[in-house]
Amino acid sequence: MNTPTLETERLILRKFNPSDTEALLNIYGDEYVNTYLPWYPLKSLKEASAFFEERYAEAYRLPFGYRYAVCLQSDNIPVGYVHVGSGDSYDLGYGLKQECWYKGIITEACKAIVEQLKKSDIPHITATHDVKNPRSGNVMKNIGMTYRYSFEEQWQPKDILVTFRMYQLNFDGHNSRTYMGYWDNSDNRFIEESV
Repeated sequence: MNTPTLETERLILRKFNPSDTEALLNIYGDEYVNTYLPWYPLKSLKEASAFFEERYAEAYRLPFGYRYAVCLQSDNIPVGYVHVGSGDSYDLGYGLKQECWYKGIITEACKAIVEQLKKSDIPHITATHDVKNPRSGNVMKNIGMTYRYSFEEQWQPKDILVTFRMYQLNFDGHNSRTYMGYWDNSDNRFIEESV
């Protein structure tokens, strides 16, 4: 899998490994952090270990994709994650422990990954955020993504109706092209005038 280790001024971006189980539990186990994520918080080291195998070990065996642990340079322990999906949306997703919020860490990580993606064959990335979580949208704007449209989705496994805003960043020079997969799959989609 194409997940080369990257470094920034404050961060190491690397693959998760089996010794990161406790860090995974700290990130994915926080109920507040997981408010805007589709899955339920992890509750034990056993669940975190299974989560690593399912979400990371399997993904790292695939020929394509980016699934980064976001670590501070000081200790190389994961405090968050950034993923880029391998589907045609190339969806960017991220999360971070609460004590690391409001420090620009995820923006710094995403900018480094965007620079890496520019060297790849990926034509674009998309990202979505719940309208109730505008700070996530700020990260998207800060890395150069632009708002394209909004849509509703019944999010699983939590089974809640969510209104998402979709942002996109194109790498191939076709800046006006918009990924329409989310739009096409939603019965309620629209463009907001001021975002």
